[in-house]
Amino acid sequence: MSVLTLSQWQFAITSVYHFFFVPLTLGLSVLTAIMETIYVRSGQEVYKRMAKFWGTLFVINFAMGVVTGIVQEFQFGMNWSEYSRFVGDIFGAPLAIEALLAFFLESTFLGLWLFGWNKLSKGLHAFTMWMVALGSNISALWILIANSFMQHPVGYTLEGGRAVMTNFGALLTNPYVWTQFPHTVLSGFTTAAFFVAGISAYHLFRKHEEDLFRRSFNLAAVFGIISIFLVILVGHSQAQRMVRVQPMKMAAVEALWETENPASFSLFTIGDEKNLKDRFALRIPYLLSILAYNQPTGEVKGIRNLQAEYEQLYGPGYYVPSVFTAYWTFRIMVGSGFLMFALMAVALWFVLKNKPLAGTRFGKWLPFAIALPYLANSTGWILTEMGRQPWVVYGVMKTEQAFSPNLTPGMVLTTLILFTIVYGVLMAADIYLLAKYARKVPAEGEEQALQEAYAE
Repeated sequence: MSVLTLSQWQFAITSVYHFFFVPLTLGLSVLTAIMETIYVRSGQEVYKRMAKFWGTLFVINFAMGVVTGIVQEFQFGMNWSEYSRFVGDIFGAPLAIEALLAFFLESTFLGLWLFGWNKLSKGLHAFTMWMVALGSNISALWILIANSFMQHPVGYTLEGGRAVMTNFGALLTNPYVWTQFPHTVLSGFTTAAFFVAGISAYHLFRKHEEDLFRRSFNLAAVFGIISIFLVILVGHSQAQRMVRVQPMKMAAVEALWETENPASFSLFTIGDEKNLKDRFALRIPYLLSILAYNQPTGEVKGIRNLQAEYEQLYGPGYYVPSVFTAYWTFRIMVGSGFLMFALMAVALWFVLKNKPLAGTRFGKWLPFAIALPYLANSTGWILTEMGRQPWVVYGVMKTEQAFSPNLTPGMVLTTLILFTIVYGVLMAADIYLLAKYARKVPAEGEEQALQEAYAE
């Protein structure tokens, strides 16, 4: 394999590993803060115990996310030095702000929350978790501001072969950010809701601490149904923006080879990517135009037409991403999303009807649904990044121009293998610790749970 291909694999693998931890951090910090706030307002000790139990799992996940995230930034210099040179003036600013503002905010207040039980007032202690939640989600904002420049570059000019920032405000108000950020954060909320609901169902099915886990389940069901509904709405807006700013990605998502108006939506397609045509396709007329423009007519450009257009605009080259990858990651993501909505609707029905989960098939199988948001998050991120290819900065810099020229395949292959193994061990450790403390009944040594988890 070439240095470029190996570097792409390395960045993809480390990104997926890292993003395994991020969404739960975004959502579980907020849910824990809500639980502790209810404790402060109501004085009911059960909510304090809830905050401690779920906070323990948050700490474990947060620690793993930090470790895996550090390598991400190192790779810009190690494997993608030409990219770093090209966009460093722009990319460095949001990443520096993320580290200096958001990460220090969440890590400082997490320390106060972790060791502040019985030392800070109840209200102040709850405030520290809200600061952790704020820091986590602000961190996501700054990272997505940087990523959105790669998806839809704004506020820059080219000088001496480099992209130089000319308008920091344009970077902050990039329209791509304000669909990508809420979609990511709400996906994190959904992840946390399924995490809490699934683990609560596990304990309720076994009749462990029924009051604590019933309240946790109820809160997760309400939080989850709102979050996944908003994810679907924001995802729809994000897809509509994709039609305008990344039409090739949308064409690949739909395996749309020729421009159509009105455009049809693919239910199932087996495509011939080499010849840019269908082998088999089942499509619904008008539906893609309806989804793209909220009306039954509207042009959606096809891959063949866009390829010809891009050759004229950017010069000779192949500008089509992997249609197979874009097509199926989109459908896995969307399918998982609607399945999650249906499951949360059933969970909410149990809550509203005050039905016990113990002894039900739904309660028995719901813990396995914890995997669904992770599947949706991973496929969504793969679509976002691979659907942009062959660009590393859309329309400005190709991925083949971005890697470090002084590397050899042996160097990258060695680090790829090492990172994959180390990250695999970390993920296994994370899952082991989460499973261990998730199965622990809070009444059994709950006062020592946070310190034990932190020590491990």
